[in-house]
Amino acid sequence: MLCLGIESTAHTFGCAVVDRDGKKILSDSRDAYRAPEGKGIHPREASRHHIEVSSEVLRQALEGAGAAMKDIDIIGYSAGPGLGPCLRVGAVVARTLAGFYKKPLVPVNHALGHIELGAMLTGAQDPLALLVSGGHTMILAFSHGRWRVFGETLDITIGQLLDQFGRAMGFASPCGGKIEQLAGESQKNYTQLPYVVKGNDVSFSGLLTAAIRMAEEEKASLSDVCYSLQETSFAMLAEAVERALSFTGKREMMIVGGVSANRRLASMLESACARQESRFFACPITFAGDNGAQIAWTALQDYAATKNKVAVKDASVTQSWRLDTVDVAWRRG
Repeated sequence: MLCLGIESTAHTFGCAVVDRDGKKILSDSRDAYRAPEGKGIHPREASRHHIEVSSEVLRQALEGAGAAMKDIDIIGYSAGPGLGPCLRVGAVVARTLAGFYKKPLVPVNHALGHIELGAMLTGAQDPLALLVSGGHTMILAFSHGRWRVFGETLDITIGQLLDQFGRAMGFASPCGGKIEQLAGESQKNYTQLPYVVKGNDVSFSGLLTAAIRMAEEEKASLSDVCYSLQETSFAMLAEAVERALSFTGKREMMIVGGVSANRRLASMLESACARQESRFFACPITFAGDNGAQIAWTALQDYAATKNKVAVKDASVTQSWRLDTVDVAWRRG
């Protein structure tokens, strides 16, 4: 069974073809909107980008898989959460293809896609999951048919923390890679910043304000500020994850989402897992960011388990679609 997955929640428009029977990604094509330096994603401009590149990205995905639309069994699309104008572009492409080629159409929760693809690629069976990206900072475990939240951000996400700090410094979005690079140039001169963990929840807004002020007032070098920002925010996440591991008794821990590409965060989490005698899994960097494969794989799982699909006329998007409201019929627990 082949699925074409269409991803368009934020800066990336992606298409991928995935084979459920072989658990294999046959192709993965994507193109990302690049904001001007010091600027964030403008939804209208990003959606315009998606419109312009959609046909070429789709062509590359089908060509890369050695398939034509007649070979595709189902079509999955990211129905939320995300930026409204961007989501609607992907939905229009999906509706057009499904209507013209008479293919089943499956809406997919973007956040669930990160977790399910990560589990498929890493082999994690029943992990505590940390989802960290521009739109999410959540600690989750599967129980009674849904992914349950054991901790999350109380304000901005870890991705927003890094991007908003980076944009204030004049970096181009996404800023996580540049911050990681500068942090690596520091002599590990740590300056104390606000550290806010409440139970299993975290808060980054005060940390962001303090880090920007420290950099603008030149109380430390930019590399030292980046180092301190990473150490503080990642330690907050590691503390919350370790507490959740202890509480849930999970023997596996998996990190997914764009920020999972950060090596320092991974090393902190690996240490936390070692103390709790849990195996650590990280989604491969290639698929850490937004991609069509996460949509295709999740759509395949959903359709095989429930035959869930929507009529073309009813295929809508939901900007604030929480992961913990989604029934997951194909998992046990």
